[in-house]
Amino acid sequence: MTLAIDPAAHLARLHQTTPLIHNITNLVAMNSMANVLLAIGASPAMVHAREEAAEFAALADALSVNIGTLSPHWVDAMVDAAGAARAAGKPWVLDPVAVGATRYRRESAARLLALSPDAIRGNASEIIALAEQQAGGRGVDSTATAESALGAAIALARHIGGTVAVTGEVDLVTDGRRVARIHGGHFLMPRVTTLGCALSGVVAAFLAGGDDRFEATVAALACYAVAGELAGENAGGPGSFMPAFLDALHALEAGTLTARLRLEVSDAP
Repeated sequence: MTLAIDPAAHLARLHQTTPLIHNITNLVAMNSMANVLLAIGASPAMVHAREEAAEFAALADALSVNIGTLSPHWVDAMVDAAGAARAAGKPWVLDPVAVGATRYRRESAARLLALSPDAIRGNASEIIALAEQQAGGRGVDSTATAESALGAAIALARHIGGTVAVTGEVDLVTDGRRVARIHGGHFLMPRVTTLGCALSGVVAAFLAGGDDRFEATVAALACYAVAGELAGENAGGPGSFMPAFLDALHALEAGTLTARLRLEVSDAP
């Protein structure tokens, strides 16, 4: 079957270009995010000092911002970096970790949202909260399904003029006009901390140099889903899953991705 979206082409472009991805992420995620980005074929940089964040964001090919472990100086650096990326025409991704949990998170996310991220990646509760609806969020977990956040994701995508990815048992991606559903992954993935955070960096890597933000975001999640399936076939638990996942990402090629991909694309309601 011919797919309307060809994630394999986006993966090939990433391998050819090795984009430099600037990440301002949480303290827990730095190591795993760097390893995941290296495995997929990107070049990661963890730069969070306000004194250099804006300058580096303008040099990098894309920026990923994660609000998992906030502090005032880091939030200012995030805002500076996002503004610099926007001014330089570089794509940037917002990961609104546990955005509904506290007033400080909501206020910080609002400052970043005003800078029009090219993509937002979160779980259902985070996306619903960011769209100013009621959410059943508990920390960084989600008590809602991805499908239940579809309306919020579409509204949010139209608001920012970009894409929104909702990760769950079946992932959703929308740009307000189209909706993609990506099947795959493995039940152990939520049992390995920061895999979601790392995915936001992968989305940034696929956005770098891409013409269609929706297709690039779908491609990022497709690679993650297929690599998760492959890793789950060899993992005995969370401890062995992470190295198996890195190996699967590193070895992922066009033929395997296309053969194992389960993707549905439709018009947004």
